[in-house]
Amino acid sequence: MITSSYPVLMSRDVATTREYYEQVLGFAATFVSEWYVSLAREGHELAILHPDHETIPEAFRGRPAEGVLVNLEVDDVDAFHAALPDHPSVDVVLPLRTEDFGQRHFILAAPDGVLVDVITPIPPSGEYVHQHVG
Repeated sequence: MITSSYPVLMSRDVATTREYYEQVLGFAATFVSEWYVSLAREGHELAILHPDHETIPEAFRGRPAEGVLVNLEVDDVDAFHAALPDHPSVDVVLPLRTEDFGQRHFILAAPDGVLVDVITPIPPSGEYVHQHVG
């Protein structure tokens, strides 16, 4: 039986990445060390791990989380976007927009090349109406 599932992002600068997820996205730390931080927000978890830590198999050490897209679904993406802090690390790389495939969203660039897609699901339109299953 699976009791939990959450992403663990590898970052060369755990402290800066922690600060980003706390100050920009509203997560709060639940465990802090120099090599690992566990974060939570409204029952959702995320962790940050230094890629050189001994728990990483040697062949995989030293690789940050680049190429990862983390989706955060929110009740009101427009309100979330409007409430983004005036913080130097806030980098909106895809502006707020509505997608026919059923999302209103924007994308932030987080530390170490991670992208954070902040989404409110909306009804799909056009050709995408029939592509949704269930």
